[in-house]
Amino acid sequence: MTSVDHPAEGPAIARLVASPAVHWIALLGLCAAYIQGALTQAFDFPAAIAEMQHFGLAPAEPFAVLVIVSQLCASALILSGFCRWLGALALAGFTLAATVVALRFWEMAPPGRTMAANAFFEHLGLAGGFLLVAWWDLASRRDRSRKDTLREDRLRHDGDDRR
Repeated sequence: MTSVDHPAEGPAIARLVASPAVHWIALLGLCAAYIQGALTQAFDFPAAIAEMQHFGLAPAEPFAVLVIVSQLCASALILSGFCRWLGALALAGFTLAATVVALRFWEMAPPGRTMAANAFFEHLGLAGGFLLVAWWDLASRRDRSRKDTLREDRLRHDGDDRR
């Protein structure tokens, strides 16, 4: 095993980057636009309704509420670690849906097409980041479950040996 396999055993920069604080800051960075957007919409609800109408989403009021609540709740799940995978999948799905609705670059004329296409693919990258968060969370849970099962099997086996 190398320090790449266990960064906490490697150089100081690897220990720093692998720290729980940096992990949480990275998750906050992924969620920042969703938290900011939801709070902005919540504090200016008429603008949120106008945005839904602009994108042809009707009825606008329930869509605005759904967007605000889903972005805040999914971000809270990710940042708290409680069902992080679910929050990450929700924001990945939301991002993909919003991207297809709002950044239809294939229907635009230049020069707006280029900027919209860039934003479209940036949002695909963001959705991919959320998929990685979900994957990592589920894989970590699976690995912890396997370790717990192995530990229980060892304890049971050690108890059998003592009889």
